[in-house]
Amino acid sequence: MLPALSRPGRRRVLQGSAAAVVAVGLLLWWLVPFGSRSPAGNIDFSTGVRTGVYQRYGELLQQALTSDLPDVHVNLRTSQGSQQNLQRLADGISDFTIATADSVDKFRKDNRPGAGRLRGCARLYDDYVQLVVPQDSPVRSVADLRGKRVAVGQDGSGVRLLADRLLPAAGLNPQKDITPIPAGIDTMPDLLRNKQIDAFFWSGGLPTNAVLKLSEAYPIRLVPLADLVSALHKADGSTGYYRAATMPADAYPKAQRGVPVPTIAVANLLVTTDRTNAALTEGFTRTVINSRDRIGREVHAAQLVDLRTAIYTDPLPLHDGARDYYRSVKP
Repeated sequence: MLPALSRPGRRRVLQGSAAAVVAVGLLLWWLVPFGSRSPAGNIDFSTGVRTGVYQRYGELLQQALTSDLPDVHVNLRTSQGSQQNLQRLADGISDFTIATADSVDKFRKDNRPGAGRLRGCARLYDDYVQLVVPQDSPVRSVADLRGKRVAVGQDGSGVRLLADRLLPAAGLNPQKDITPIPAGIDTMPDLLRNKQIDAFFWSGGLPTNAVLKLSEAYPIRLVPLADLVSALHKADGSTGYYRAATMPADAYPKAQRGVPVPTIAVANLLVTTDRTNAALTEGFTRTVINSRDRIGREVHAAQLVDLRTAIYTDPLPLHDGARDYYRSVKP
């Protein structure tokens, strides 16, 4: 039997116990901040056509989010592209999406309902505009598409927005001077190979798998586009998001035959709305940045996601949660 403690002894034991409780409490507070919780629930991520870069990027990001945010279930929703993606966010159907900066700018300038609620999370990678024709095609410039059957993207896609701007920049009326075919990258390659179209426009990260596979099975060529940048900039303010760029010679080796192709690039943005929880947005943004190398092994364009430039989501203001993330990693 232990001897009874004296009153001073009991006081010292109680004081020591209280100090221990306070120390443990402080440690727990430091490890698990009061009131903080891991984000949880279901979110909808609007991507793109099934064979496009947006969809594959979304699939790989979904895997990374499952690991980083285990209580969050991400539902991927295919779409026709940037314009439809933004509409889904504005309508509250989706929570996150990817869209090109020019599409975002047009959505806002058109004063579409809900446009004011859009917020940026990160600048991702650039899309490269690609005009694809058969190897033996006489088409050497956009102006040469006159009288041709041209796949211009589906309604609601960023490709359609681009085609509707590139054609006038080259002096062509998109409705009268060509036969526009509303097709996406999921069907464009087969249409070209089966001679149902003469050319198609595409805008995506490099390389786009559907174009790469086409180039390996059918002789194609990429038409230079960079000469239209100045004409695009003169058209209206939102076309200022286009810049001259060069497709590296090894993007599509069989199509390019060692020759780089001057073209046009536009940035992709990760977009959400002011309705989205700050903690969720912070966690989502963190995963996007941290998973760059893993995703980049399969979607090469993702290798270009850069923490130093991700914060520049013009024309959208940063979401508060994304801003919290960038502040947390600021050197």
